[in-house]
Amino acid sequence: MTTVKARAVVAALTGVALFAPSAHAACNQGAYASDRGDYVVVVPLPGPQAVGQRYLFRDGRRGSTADDNAPLACGADAVEIRNSDGSSERWKQLTLTTTDTRFTSVETELAGRLIEPGGGGERPLVVMVHGSERTSALSSPYAYSLAAQGVTVFVYDKRGTGSSAGEYTQNFELLAADAAAALAHAKAMTAGRVSRAGYFGGSQGGWVAPLAATHSAADFVAIGFGLVATPIEEDREQMVSEARELGLDATAFALIDQLSAATSRLVLSGFTQGYDELAKVRRELAPRAWSQRIHGEYSGDILRLSDDELRRLGRARFDNVELIWDYDAIAALKRVKVPVLWVLAGEDREAPIETTRSALLQLKKAGQPIDVYLFPDTDHGMMEFVSNPDGSRTITRITDGYLRLLGDWIKGHVAGRYGRAQQLK
Repeated sequence: MTTVKARAVVAALTGVALFAPSAHAACNQGAYASDRGDYVVVVPLPGPQAVGQRYLFRDGRRGSTADDNAPLACGADAVEIRNSDGSSERWKQLTLTTTDTRFTSVETELAGRLIEPGGGGERPLVVMVHGSERTSALSSPYAYSLAAQGVTVFVYDKRGTGSSAGEYTQNFELLAADAAAALAHAKAMTAGRVSRAGYFGGSQGGWVAPLAATHSAADFVAIGFGLVATPIEEDREQMVSEARELGLDATAFALIDQLSAATSRLVLSGFTQGYDELAKVRRELAPRAWSQRIHGEYSGDILRLSDDELRRLGRARFDNVELIWDYDAIAALKRVKVPVLWVLAGEDREAPIETTRSALLQLKKAGQPIDVYLFPDTDHGMMEFVSNPDGSRTITRITDGYLRLLGDWIKGHVAGRYGRAQQLK
């Protein structure tokens, strides 16, 4: 029979783990780290029918523990990491203290969770600001990823989602008030344990977090793949991006501008004005087959509905979440006097970056404290992808360096390279 000491020698030579993880065992929710500082977070997958758990490595690899090729297996308080060379390692669970809580914003009770790294001492605090999702955020892998890097994180369910009360909305002013209330509540919970506090917002959070910073005592704002543009401009830029990928000519771009002008008048008027303009551009687009491949955020759908449907159903379908269509993101950013990090996805189809990049660099040139980074060949969410023959994309992973950049910038010591990130001047 092999002795314990002999097994330890074999493990050291072969890289085989000293515990026997089960392919069907669930990991404890949280973060696991190697002696080198690498980590992986494991959290529940959304939805009652989900199989397995969601994992996210520091380098951006992601997936489900139920996948046949998942590079990890769960033990009691550790995970076995399977390396590409066939070896394996045992990563221990990090000490993270989670405290569930509730707080009130604009007469609405919201559910929150504070995640604190072990070790004591003062740490930066970041409040996670939602995108447009409707799922619970309390087990966000991004929240646990930042906590694994030594950041105290407060995450909360957006009003009308998860365990929070209220109605779902995309009213940026109301959402900013909620974020400001979350920051105040989190600071009260962590009094004496926080060095500085601010926000991280992804996607739609890029509209909300800077606005929240103007209503609260924030020390920083970090944004990933957000926009410095109106929702109307976002829609137009998506259509322009689609037209470029189709190789269309200047006439097509002019028609897209006309379509954008017509649909913007519709949404801004509550679907009472703009029908004559829409009818005119419909006639121009009718014989052009490419128009069926132009979608944008909403203009393509509006184009393909009848006037009768738009008059009856337009507001209910397109304007039922109090979106501020002409929201002035530049004006909000000009009022933010604390450091801002803005990270762009170079090939973002959902939130094209042309207007945003130009606006950020102009603000930076004018003296705003903004650090701008771009990750090339990434789509919304800082996702790497494979292009398919039909033009669609298959998402593979979060690009390496993005999560580390967020963590280091929030902690105040950005240094070295972050994958393929380019700092824009």
